[in-house]
Amino acid sequence: MTRNGPAAPDPTAPDPAAPGSTGPGSTGLDTVAGRYRMLRLVRGFEELALALVRAGEITGGIHPYVGQEAVAVGVCAALRPQDRITSTHRGHGHVLAKGADPGRLLAELLGRTGGLNRGRGGSMHAADFSLGILGANGMVGAGGAIAVGAAWSARQAGEDRVAVAFFGDGALNQGVLLESFNLAAMWRLPVLFVCEDNGYATTLPAATAVAGSATGRAAAFGIPAVEVDGMDTEAVRAAAAEAVERAADGGGPGFLRCRTYRFEGHHTMERLMKLRYRTPEEVADWRTRDPLPRAAALLPPGLAGQLDASVRQQLDAAREFALASEHPSPERALEHLYADGLRPRAGARA
Repeated sequence: MTRNGPAAPDPTAPDPAAPGSTGPGSTGLDTVAGRYRMLRLVRGFEELALALVRAGEITGGIHPYVGQEAVAVGVCAALRPQDRITSTHRGHGHVLAKGADPGRLLAELLGRTGGLNRGRGGSMHAADFSLGILGANGMVGAGGAIAVGAAWSARQAGEDRVAVAFFGDGALNQGVLLESFNLAAMWRLPVLFVCEDNGYATTLPAATAVAGSATGRAAAFGIPAVEVDGMDTEAVRAAAAEAVERAADGGGPGFLRCRTYRFEGHHTMERLMKLRYRTPEEVADWRTRDPLPRAAALLPPGLAGQLDASVRQQLDAAREFALASEHPSPERALEHLYADGLRPRAGARA
């Protein structure tokens, strides 16, 4: 099943079915203008992070999200503050779109104490439970099981929450993800599985590794599956909103296959390794479908420029905050790693 994008809405009016734009956890994604601003924030954040990697400020590198912003923004625009997400190794966009502070996220990438997790999670494990961000995850497909567990616990507690699991096409062959589909379907849990199909698992083309289809995997478990243009924020939002509403009303899990593309490499180390698995023509062709100009075209003349300027100021402040944040001291390395009562005794091996 393929979904086409909806007619362009009023860019400044809240969506009729939006989860709300005020109160804790608000991201401002209930208007087209707010969604464009978040697209620009995610893109600008990734570009800033890439610059800091090249400057040696962020060690270990990152997995850039440039090009895929419409998926994170579109899906999170359909969520309510109480809903939860699990993310991936390419997770900065999801974390920001769910409402995380860019300064604290950047400090986390830098390994500073002002980070979301005091610098201990880094790029691949950033989390903020207060916003329903249950964590990015360096293990491919692992977030699916966590989202299912979160949905089950919400059901048991009588809480009105939907859980979303983001993952890439490379996770479609992971057993833990298929087991998550099964449990979610058997128990009719309020979960939305979002496959960000960018065509490659590192350097392996999905077409050479995935038998059948992504939507077919979900459909085999009786999970309604929809294919959507992952470069179109409004199309993603519309499809996600329908699935989230159904899940919240007790209709069980849903699945979105968002066809998207990463403009940068799998990881920042890719440039040093000089990997060649995509042609310049392929990348250039996908760049013509960049979600930012498509979203900007829905705005009144001049508004995109104003929002761009606002984002630049926010990112300048984020950079200043992150770089001014302290490095953690080695003697406090084990703090915040263990629950009370489980911390190793002094002198004991961790």
